[in-house]
Amino acid sequence: MAKAKATPRRPKKARPFDPARRRYCSFCKEKVDDVDYKDVTTLRRYVSERGKIKSRRNSGACRRHQRQIAEAVKRAREMALLPYVTVITGGDDRGRRRRRRD
Repeated sequence: MAKAKATPRRPKKARPFDPARRRYCSFCKEKVDDVDYKDVTTLRRYVSERGKIKSRRNSGACRRHQRQIAEAVKRAREMALLPYVTVITGGDDRGRRRRRRD
């Protein structure tokens, strides 16, 4: 009984999100000890369009710096450097369920 020849596998194409790719904290790369709440341009990278603080998974920050980012964003909001929420244009009942009254 003859064995079939094994064909070499084609290399996988690069996907937009590669789970094996390691993300590094930008603060650790730049050797920043403390995140400054007055640096609004940097903090805006870690806040979503709606004003929510991005999670560690999305931001790519390490545990230590993610805590500092959250603290800095909260302080910047308190000092009115960052908004708590942003105004969403559109319908008044966007995203809400309507209940009919009979």
